[in-house]
Amino acid sequence: MIKSDHRPLYLQVIDKIKEDIDKGIYEAGERLPSEFQLSRQLGVSRATLREALRMLEDENIIIRKHGVGTFINSKPLFSSGIEELFSVTDMIQRANKKPGTIFLSSVVSPASDEDRNRFNNAKVNEMTIIERVRTADEEPVVYCLDKIPKMYLPDAVSHHQQSIFEQLEDAGIAISHAVTQIEPLGYHDEISEILQCGPETALLVLKQLHYDEEERPVLYSLNYFRADKFKFHVVRKRV
Repeated sequence: MIKSDHRPLYLQVIDKIKEDIDKGIYEAGERLPSEFQLSRQLGVSRATLREALRMLEDENIIIRKHGVGTFINSKPLFSSGIEELFSVTDMIQRANKKPGTIFLSSVVSPASDEDRNRFNNAKVNEMTIIERVRTADEEPVVYCLDKIPKMYLPDAVSHHQQSIFEQLEDAGIAISHAVTQIEPLGYHDEISEILQCGPETALLVLKQLHYDEEERPVLYSLNYFRADKFKFHVVRKRV
């Protein structure tokens, strides 16, 4: 039951549901009782409960599926400021998880005009394209597609060294910054299956063009992050 205090009832409902989640009364992926049952348990009107659920949905604490019910959302395991440039390996290690790699393919293909334009280099003739799945404690969490002009990594890409950043550094190329585009994506027939996530799990796609200390674009990455595992934020300053 909601205890009376001076705050609006919907705020008390929000705090009570959050408290129940923290105590393990409701676990990630679990379905909440119906609105009728929950409003009776909490001693509030259904209108008050709906307002609380709406705000909890805005905070990504719950997921409401029309005609199915309301479910507790999974807490992201990894959180990172998007203004900070970390490799996926670094992000996983910062969450105290063991990073791993499942190599799907590594091929060398002729460079297209789009590749030469993207890397601003007419001398790019071949591209090394690496397809991998990154794991955290052996759980698949990120699908990665990396494209590198072969001239920057002339030797074969190592399947044992996990970070592409580190392999470029070993070749004398230090990544300094990246231009990133973020796109939300729903279920993807191939990638969602590879990452072992169901239709209800969205993906976050980071399209990144990485530059070295000489301002040369040297790496283009398409990273598909499980949205239930990763959360990105950005610090915005007024200028």
